[in-house]
Amino acid sequence: MDVFDELLRGVRGKGAVFGRSVLWPPYSLRFTDGAYLTLCLPMRGAGWLVPEGGEPLRLTAGAAAIVRGPAPFTFTDDPEGGTGAGVREVRWGADPAPAPGTAPAPELAAVPGPGAELDGPTVLLAAAYDVQAQVPQRLLRALPPALVVPDEEDCGPLRDYLAAQIGGARPGYQIVLDRLLDWLLVCTLRDWFDRPEAEPPGWYGALADEVAGPALRAMHEDPAHPWTTAELAARAGVSRTTLAKRFTELVGDGPVAYLTEWRMALAADLLTRPELTVAAVARRVGYADAFGFSAAFKRLRGESPSAFRREATAGGRAPLLASLTST
Repeated sequence: MDVFDELLRGVRGKGAVFGRSVLWPPYSLRFTDGAYLTLCLPMRGAGWLVPEGGEPLRLTAGAAAIVRGPAPFTFTDDPEGGTGAGVREVRWGADPAPAPGTAPAPELAAVPGPGAELDGPTVLLAAAYDVQAQVPQRLLRALPPALVVPDEEDCGPLRDYLAAQIGGARPGYQIVLDRLLDWLLVCTLRDWFDRPEAEPPGWYGALADEVAGPALRAMHEDPAHPWTTAELAARAGVSRTTLAKRFTELVGDGPVAYLTEWRMALAADLLTRPELTVAAVARRVGYADAFGFSAAFKRLRGESPSAFRREATAGGRAPLLASLTST
């Protein structure tokens, strides 16, 4: 099992949150939709990405940027004066109010239809991801508020193909765009974690390790299995002591602690499914009875599975929002 793939499996872009902005200077777009993750792709021209309270980042054609929400951010041609008066606010699915002093005004299409033109000195494509699940948090917590991957990375050909598809009108147009954006998101994240300025989570580097890697993959392939350190060590072909030491050095937790945390992340998402009882969720994540599962869940999450479920189903919980704003 590819752990990176598993963490991103449920993160999908949809047509309703896909935008295209054709911009003429002076311009300043302020994204206030509160998305948990936004992918920004300049297809032409350049601008500055200004995260809330952060330093401006130069974004040129061919590069890709990811902004970790839900705080607002701005895309502007003037990082010094482009975040004040005259800012054009962008909310997905809403018509932005025209910004004073811009001529012609930036054009925003919530969904660029077939045959859409991309004529303009600066063209920005953006996709917002409303990530509610618990599992992707293990990846998203490792991201800075905003990141830029330059155009020399391996996303280039895919981005060019995306640009070609925007002007087409073939059947399945929108689903093709959505999947291309999902692909670009994964490529951008992977390229970012390989860059020297990135700080990838411990498990990311451990995947390639000959000792910790096999143990990690085994736990993700079958999290409900009653894994022991001895059995995981056998998978890696080393002693229990060697596995425990190496795994802890790379990941930050021992194998059993990591497995418990991973099981609770899976359980949190399963608890949002009303057709599953707490006992059924417990079995799916490797607990023989609901009592042991509930004790482990409360120890790690600070509340019982039943309380977690009540808040989640009542709409009073924003688990990803809380975790991202606290890191």
